[in-house]
Amino acid sequence: MHVMGVILPVPEENEDRYLAMAESMAEIFMDYGALEVMECWESDISDGVQTDFRKAVAAQPGEKIVFSWAIWPDKAAADSAHEAMMQDERMQGPPEDMPFDGKRMIFGGFRSILAKGR
Repeated sequence: MHVMGVILPVPEENEDRYLAMAESMAEIFMDYGALEVMECWESDISDGVQTDFRKAVAAQPGEKIVFSWAIWPDKAAADSAHEAMMQDERMQGPPEDMPFDGKRMIFGGFRSILAKGR
C-alpha cells in the first residue's frame, strides 16, 4: 500500500467549506483508484516545545489543523492517478476558491511498513 498524507491549517469558520471541498476531492480520488480517503479536523492538538502540528504549517490564531490521507494500492497507482487527476476538469477550479492557504500545506507519500486493523 501507498499513503498520500496532508497536514494543513484551515480557518475555523471555513470548516463547512473545507468539508464540501474534501467531499468533492474524495470522490475524484476514489474515481482514480484510491482505496480509502480520510479527513480529520483538529479536536485535541497540544503545542510542542520544539515542533508540533501547528508549527509545521505555521498555523495562525483561529485556524484548525486538518490531517488527511488517501490510501492507494501502490505507489505506481498513486503516481498514475495524480497525473490523471491534474488533467481532470473537476480539479481546474480557481485557487482563490480554496478554503485554506495552500502555501502552508505539507504533503507527502509513504510506503506502508505496518498495517493492523479489525
